[in-house]
Amino acid sequence: MATTDVRQGFARVNGVRLHYATAGQGPALYLLHGYPQSWILWRKVVPLLAPHFRLVMPDLRGYGDSDKPLDGYDKRTMAQDVRALAQHLGDTRIHLAGHDRGGRVAHRFALDHGDVLGRLMLVDIVPTRTYFERVSKETAQGSWHWFFLPVHDLAETLIAGNPEAVVRHFLRQWAGNPAAIEEEAVQEYLRVFRLPGTIRATCADYRAGIGTDLEHDRADETKRIEAPLRVVWGGIGRLEAAWDVLALWREKARHVEGRVIASSGHFIPEESQEELAADMLEFFIAK
Repeated sequence: MATTDVRQGFARVNGVRLHYATAGQGPALYLLHGYPQSWILWRKVVPLLAPHFRLVMPDLRGYGDSDKPLDGYDKRTMAQDVRALAQHLGDTRIHLAGHDRGGRVAHRFALDHGDVLGRLMLVDIVPTRTYFERVSKETAQGSWHWFFLPVHDLAETLIAGNPEAVVRHFLRQWAGNPAAIEEEAVQEYLRVFRLPGTIRATCADYRAGIGTDLEHDRADETKRIEAPLRVVWGGIGRLEAAWDVLALWREKARHVEGRVIASSGHFIPEESQEELAADMLEFFIAK
């Protein structure tokens, strides 16, 4: 699981202590992970991108080695965390990529902080509001955790009974190639998932997704992402089978391109890192 010249640090921003990793030099490219993971989701693309960008990979609020406060898991607050981290690190303009829950934070960042955003990539997600308003029996079966994790107390209690089984289940079920997530990485995901407060915090993330985030999205119904957007999604997974991903994002942004990465399941940065990195280099270096 070795990465190339990665440096790690902490920053107290927006009322929370965030852990982050950095690598490389050049234009700032922030990479946001999802559930149930941490910044190491990006470990395989670091050597491919670091010669071209200064990568900043935070653990989102409630995840990894970052703080797990009692509140602040709506995507507006989590996007403000990223904006504050960029200010702390002296970045006045950034590119941004987000996977899974990190993609939802990145979507909100684009709406709230477009003045500092260069280009945006969203990895293997459809818009939150679109999902809840158009959910079908098939999509609900594939994303049952969206409805389970927000259940107060019960979800936390059941997950705490066997957190390893939960993490391994999601990594195995969502991956097109589970072997791409090596055991050393699984152990790191387990380490941070077992930290005090993580289960509660990550459930709160999903609880905000079905509550406050929808309120914010409805309030911004006519607002569009102004930054150039590229979306990529896995061909071995739920999105390709259930949604017209590109069409959905064209409802949310003015300048959209994208494609399916046929060889990958949900965890594209770990399963198809070379294809993803090539897409990122082409997109983020574009003039």
